[in-house]
Amino acid sequence: MAELRRSPLYDRHVALGAKLAEFGGWEMPIEYAGRGVLAEHQAVRTAVGVFDVSHLGKAEVTGPGAAAFVNACLTNDLARIQPGQAQYTLCCTEDGGVVDDLIAYLISDEHVLLVPNAANNAEVAALLAAAAPPAVTVTNRHADLAVLAVQGPAAPRLVAALELPTDGAYMSFVEASWKGLPVIVCRSGYTGERGFELLPRWADAPALWDALFAAGTAFDVSPVGLGARDTLRTEMGYPLHGQDLSRSITPVQARSGWAVGWDKPSFWGRDALLAERAAGAGRLLWGLRATGRAIPRAHMAVTSPAGDPIGEVTSGTFSPSRREGIGLALLDRGITEGATVHVDVRGRPSPMTVVRPPFVDSSPR
Repeated sequence: MAELRRSPLYDRHVALGAKLAEFGGWEMPIEYAGRGVLAEHQAVRTAVGVFDVSHLGKAEVTGPGAAAFVNACLTNDLARIQPGQAQYTLCCTEDGGVVDDLIAYLISDEHVLLVPNAANNAEVAALLAAAAPPAVTVTNRHADLAVLAVQGPAAPRLVAALELPTDGAYMSFVEASWKGLPVIVCRSGYTGERGFELLPRWADAPALWDALFAAGTAFDVSPVGLGARDTLRTEMGYPLHGQDLSRSITPVQARSGWAVGWDKPSFWGRDALLAERAAGAGRLLWGLRATGRAIPRAHMAVTSPAGDPIGEVTSGTFSPSRREGIGLALLDRGITEGATVHVDVRGRPSPMTVVRPPFVDSSPR
């Protein structure tokens, strides 16, 4: 078995008593001693939490026509945004499956920074490098930049306390400086709360982490692990690659068509996705809310009340905000909002209601 990789903040997590586990080939904090997933979740919803997500990939595409090249490969349309803005997009196979979902930072027409998921960074970079014209260079920068996510209602005040910019619009970013050190500040996140993702150099991450927690005592800051990251994103209905999006779950099925530039002349998987959209997907991603005490989990079977198979849970958890079981599920075409379905929870059919995510307030934060 390959040795797990570690973020530049590994020592900080150990000092905080973090429960560490494998995630995407990395040894990352799931929760912290004396806190736990529920408390960390609530900290993000009510105050501010700081996540180490340095395991996320980074790949740089540079050279004349770099942005146009990326736009011809990935699904979303970079022409919709300007330099200084970031965009959620997908890397698809020719049959429409999803290799990865990622964020593209448009720095200029000749410079795009991509942030894929940890386990898929090398593959995304390799696919782009293989397709790149001679003038365009694709560089795997996985361990050159760290990523700290500062999320929650008090996030703007905490970031401002470090004299970093906080006034950008959602999905905009600034190449800023902190104590003379370069750091990208992006108004983004994976929690549904107002927040920022900070991308310092790898070696600078510990000092930035320490500064956030020193300043954060005034804002009741909490370190947050990947356990709460999962409950927070599930409450928002945000997909997780490998569960709600995958090589066998297309953007059409996952209701991620908003991240596809349907009018673009080219992107990987275009013909297959256009055909599926025109024909109508045979299954679609829905939300599930438990009507009892059951908690849906990934891969649990979903049936009609009569017992007919109609789908499978892709993500599921206990919602700390709602105090009930929630999940995402791929259900047969024809299932409608408000329908009652049964989820096989340890051999027991548990009734749940089909809903449209998010499960919590999604007003602008």
